[in-house]
Amino acid sequence: MSEKIQYKLEAFEGPLDLLLYLIQKHKLNICDINISELLDQYTETIKDIENIEDMDGAAEFLEMAARLVYIKTAMLLPRYDDEGEKLRQELQGELIEYQTCKNVAEYLKGRFCGNSIFSRNPMPIEADNTYARVHPSEDILKAYLSALGRKQRKLPPPVEAFSGVVHKRLISVPSRAIILLKRLYRRTRLKWNELFAGSDRSESVAMFLAVLELVKNGRINVSDDNKTVALSDNPRRKQQKEGNESATGTV
Repeated sequence: MSEKIQYKLEAFEGPLDLLLYLIQKHKLNICDINISELLDQYTETIKDIENIEDMDGAAEFLEMAARLVYIKTAMLLPRYDDEGEKLRQELQGELIEYQTCKNVAEYLKGRFCGNSIFSRNPMPIEADNTYARVHPSEDILKAYLSALGRKQRKLPPPVEAFSGVVHKRLISVPSRAIILLKRLYRRTRLKWNELFAGSDRSESVAMFLAVLELVKNGRINVSDDNKTVALSDNPRRKQQKEGNESATGTV
C-alpha cells in the first residue's frame, strides 16, 4: 500500500514543503529548477490525493500542481516563453525564502529550553528598614562640613560685608565743581594732574564728572593737549561776573 501525504503533520506542512523535500531527495538545483522534472515527481507523489477525505488540505497541493502545469506550458510555448521564465523565477524565490525560514525555525528550536526550566513564583519578603551600613568617621565629618557649608551659603551676608560701601562718605559732583571754580578764580589755570592730587577714587570720579559738567556749561576750558584747565572767557560768563560785581557794589 502506497504511503499517503500528511498535509499539516510531521511530513509536509504544505506544497512548498513538499517541493523542497523533492528537490533535496532527487538532488535538484534549487537555483535552476527543471520544471518538467519537478512536475513529474510532484504529480507522482500526490497521485493518491483523490482518496483523501480532507479536501480543504488537499486543495493547496492541487493548486500547486496546477501552477506547475501552467509554468511548464508557458515555457514550452515560444509566445509565452518570457512569462514562463518569470513564473519559474518567482517560484524559485518562494522556495529559497521558505527554506531560509525553515532553517531559522530549526535553529530556534534547538535553542528553546522553556519546557525544561521551571521556577517558582516570587515569595513576599518583609522589608527591613534598619540601616546596617557602617560609615568611617572621616566620611561622616566630610558630610557634616559639606552640609554646614551649604547652610552658610544660604544665610544673608553679615553687616561687616557692607562696611566698605556704607561707611564711605559720599562725594557730590556739585561740591567738586565749586571747589574747582574757587581754585581757578585764585590761579586762573590749573594743570590736569593737579585736579586729582591727594584724592581717593570717589573724589577723583566726582572731580572728573564736575569737569565734564563745567565744560558742557561753558564755565571752563580744557587745553588742546589736555594738560591744563582754565576759566572760560565767553561773553555770557563775563556779563554774569560784571552783574555780580555791580550788585555787590550797590549793596
